[in-house]
Amino acid sequence: MSCYFGAGQPGRRYACGVQGIPPSDGYLLVDTRQCQGCASCMLACSLVHEGVESQSLSRIQILQNSFAFFPHDVTIAACRQCVDPQCVDACPAGAIKADDRFGHVRIVDQEQCIGCGACIDACPYTPSRPVLAPEPHDRKQTKGRKCDLCANAPFHWDDAGGGPDGMQACMAICPVGAITFTRDIPEQEGDDGYQVNLRDVNWKRLGYPTG
Repeated sequence: MSCYFGAGQPGRRYACGVQGIPPSDGYLLVDTRQCQGCASCMLACSLVHEGVESQSLSRIQILQNSFAFFPHDVTIAACRQCVDPQCVDACPAGAIKADDRFGHVRIVDQEQCIGCGACIDACPYTPSRPVLAPEPHDRKQTKGRKCDLCANAPFHWDDAGGGPDGMQACMAICPVGAITFTRDIPEQEGDDGYQVNLRDVNWKRLGYPTG
């Protein structure tokens, strides 16, 4: 069993689990208080991956609770690229893997995916980060999808594409800067490593909490 240290975080250790796969070279961090719930990130995500704008095909999810009050009424749910990904271990078809072509981002191989939903059951987070959705051009066929940092995004508008070394569509399109990218391994326990404060002095002037 191997262990890895978070970049820029000396002394903090993360176990890889029984798979012994290397950690991802990149992670998405979000500011749920800054998010306005516009769902632009969802449309951009489905567009670069599927060639259509569809919230059902998005790999990032915006949840809005009409009965909650700010700042608890909007949640951004993106795959955490877990150091110890339970979805990888649970997939009976071996369709989810750390792809070394794209910095070991955890990717669903659509050709191998059998649409069983085991990855959804295995994901320890709510909502589950993998999603099941019908294929846009064959609605009888259902496949699993999850955030791959736009590594495998055939309709990406940027010639360089995505992945840890490219452009993440959700971050690029967010009008309020509520999504950012880091190469440092976030704290794996709880949500504090992934839900961060991206608000600056201008947000404070608008009355938003910056602490």
